[in-house]
Amino acid sequence: MTDRPDLRILTAAPRGFCAGVDRAIQIVELALERFGAPVYVRHEIVHNRFVVERLKDLGAIFVDELDEVPDDRPVVFSAHGVPKSVPANARDRNLTFVDATCPLVSKVHRQAERLIDDGLHILFIGHAGHPEVIGTFGQVPDGAMTLVETVEDAQSIAVADPGNLAFLTQTTLSVDDTAAIVEALRQRFPEIRVPRSEDICYATSNRQAAVKAIAPECDRMLVVGAPNSSNSLRLAEVAERMGVPARLIERASQIDWDWLGHPRCLGVTAGASAPEVLVREVVDALRERFDVTEEIADHTPERMVFKLPRELVG
Repeated sequence: MTDRPDLRILTAAPRGFCAGVDRAIQIVELALERFGAPVYVRHEIVHNRFVVERLKDLGAIFVDELDEVPDDRPVVFSAHGVPKSVPANARDRNLTFVDATCPLVSKVHRQAERLIDDGLHILFIGHAGHPEVIGTFGQVPDGAMTLVETVEDAQSIAVADPGNLAFLTQTTLSVDDTAAIVEALRQRFPEIRVPRSEDICYATSNRQAAVKAIAPECDRMLVVGAPNSSNSLRLAEVAERMGVPARLIERASQIDWDWLGHPRCLGVTAGASAPEVLVREVVDALRERFDVTEEIADHTPERMVFKLPRELVG
């Protein structure tokens, strides 16, 4: 017998690492094996402090800009993508570099180039200052793309040639928010060219759908992820919009027990850059205070795997 209160935990699935994050982390690990330490990484390889600290322990050095990388050491570019100027500068310096950009982000980069070649102006739906947005804007000439962050932006943005537009989106946005912005753009610019396929990545969509699937049964939701992780923030937003109070935490130590109270059913999920070990840490912390029954609420199995760069596996 136990005097701890009962707690049913619904653990969302899919959750945690996506194929692009898995690939990016493997690239840093393989680069360390191939070249030895230190290997430099421009920006956080993925948005997760635990992952970054583990790679530091293995010999990775994280820097903000390329000029912090010595001429004789390799550098890895982060999963979020970089402006074209970054690899160009690396080539000018004869640096060894490996690009860990998620293939789904690279797909958006190629779409942007093709649209510009077709003479269209791009309205890019995304969050100002996010590394993925900076990287995508860096694929095209200055002024060739305009950022749209909200429905209000879509309704008010001034464009020189309304009949010559296309739109693209950041891969880690809220599916619902983006649909509303796209609808506003299509109402205002009926001729706007639509992407051939969904830009919001499968992992972002699946994780949001998994939260929606369990939210009706949950009294509270914990999202494991970093505060600068766009897809993690969106998961908490999805729960809140469904009337479920949600908190984004990086580690079990950040659980606010007063806020949590004694829920009957708690949802737990993790952003695409959060490792499963941190989810287990959270569940273990909950077991210390509650008599826990955990159910994995599998929504959509994921089998996506991305190839590693030839220079690391050849």
